[in-house]
Amino acid sequence: MSLRIRLARGGAKKRPFYRIVVADSRMPRDGRFIERVGSYNPMLPKDHPDRVVLKEERVRHWLGVGALPSDRVSRFLGTAGLAAQRAAPVQTKKHLPGEKTLERRREREEKRKAGAAAKAEAKAEAAVEAEAAVEAEAEADVEAEAEG
Repeated sequence: MSLRIRLARGGAKKRPFYRIVVADSRMPRDGRFIERVGSYNPMLPKDHPDRVVLKEERVRHWLGVGALPSDRVSRFLGTAGLAAQRAAPVQTKKHLPGEKTLERRREREEKRKAGAAAKAEAKAEAAVEAEAAVEAEAEADVEAEAEG
């Protein structure tokens, strides 16, 4: 029988509370367990003393018998100094966009910048033309006054 020290979820919807239990690895998460060795309340602040409560003597016993802690429980035991803390698992990169998507985004960004630059340039040219037209009109008014 392979034993695991793991979390069993309790509490209401969106208000989780976990029991730290020793269970046969073949049992369901919230199913039958051998012994309750602590609790974990994630709703409490990280520095609250009741966030993680462990029966240290019983945890040592079960570790000595050969029970393996889950990743999360291993972190709790490492913090409490009862066992070596496992390294955090490496996060996958699957949530990141692929190379083609990144290339398309870069191309779209370049087009957007080029379009914005062209618009700015056209606006500047229009302003220069408008200013030239105003000056030409002013000159024409001056000439008309001089003639008439």
